[in-house]
Amino acid sequence: MTQQFNNQLFAFTKQFTDSAFKAQSLALKGLETVAELQLKALEEQSRVSAQFVAEAMETRDMDGLRSLWEKGSSLSRENAERAVAVSQEVIAVTQKTAESLNALVQEQRQAANDAVAAPVAAKKASAK
Repeated sequence: MTQQFNNQLFAFTKQFTDSAFKAQSLALKGLETVAELQLKALEEQSRVSAQFVAEAMETRDMDGLRSLWEKGSSLSRENAERAVAVSQEVIAVTQKTAESLNALVQEQRQAANDAVAAPVAAKKASAK
């Protein structure tokens, strides 16, 4: 009896550990993808902003200021559009990660149900 209990406990612990490792891997992969997306967006925004500042430092007359004003508002709009696009990609990655984690939970639940049902089925079969 004790050996059977130990075997079941060991199997459950192994299954739980495997599932936890898979869940951690999925979460870290999603986090890595999100960080990569945000870092690329930050790099692009920094590059464009640095170019704008360099151009602003070279402006010497009124026409240059008008041109700079238009470029500044255009830059602001592009940065906002880029931020929205990155946010949408982050949401998509987060949703995909959540769906993967949900599938893992469903597999874990099904395996637990099967583990409980197997000894019951074996007892019913031996009782006949």
